[in-house]
Amino acid sequence: MTTETVYMEDLDAFTYRERIAAGAPVLIPVGSIEQHGPHMPLNTDVLLSRAMAGAVAGKTGSLVAPAMVFGYKSQQRSGGGNHLTGTTSLDAATVVSVAKTLVLELARHGVRKVAFVNGHYENYQFLYEGADLALRELRLDGVTDLTVVLLSYWDFVGDDVIAELYPDGFPGWDLEHGGVLETSLMLLLHPDRVDMTRVADIAPAQLPNYDVLPARPEITPESGCLSSGAAGTAEKGRLLLDGAAAGMVAALRHEFGV
Repeated sequence: MTTETVYMEDLDAFTYRERIAAGAPVLIPVGSIEQHGPHMPLNTDVLLSRAMAGAVAGKTGSLVAPAMVFGYKSQQRSGGGNHLTGTTSLDAATVVSVAKTLVLELARHGVRKVAFVNGHYENYQFLYEGADLALRELRLDGVTDLTVVLLSYWDFVGDDVIAELYPDGFPGWDLEHGGVLETSLMLLLHPDRVDMTRVADIAPAQLPNYDVLPARPEITPESGCLSSGAAGTAEKGRLLLDGAAAGMVAALRHEFGV
């Protein structure tokens, strides 16, 4: 059994305890099971959040917990919508509860630095709520030295990288579902899971700037993607991974002092 891995589940319990006692932060990747068009798998968000966390862990002395696989409901304006077959989601209260419980469990282990590495646009506020509720409960128990950081990896992609990746104009992160960013990262990290012969080469989706319930399936592009991933390449994926990881490393060094 290796003791050099950054992945928590690959460690024996004694090595894990030693790492935590030495002050290692724990990163929790958070994804979703969500359709990503005909060219990428349902667990794309899980794969990418785990890879991002792994890229950050080695430079911050962190461990990577097993990912939260299921996420909050896909929204039509950022993920195609929860009505699409294959997308399998949790209610908000469940996401909040899982996030809260994980923070409490890690605190019980002695962890005092936790970061969620989010890979699914819709998750963020519910991770925030779960972390906030956990910290409130811990304070009542006298634990006041735990810090939680929330990171969505695309927030750390610099304007220079965006300009290089989108020479014809950036559609916005909400429309990047199944687009250049995710396709490029998957081509870099999991090329065997991407079928570029099936990519939907479409214009960015034209969606209203408001939501309607129940969802109107006819406004979601047939592919489920909200922009084209046809221009995705592994080289672009490298720019994205390196840029986002560097930004997250800087944030954690600042907040955790690692």
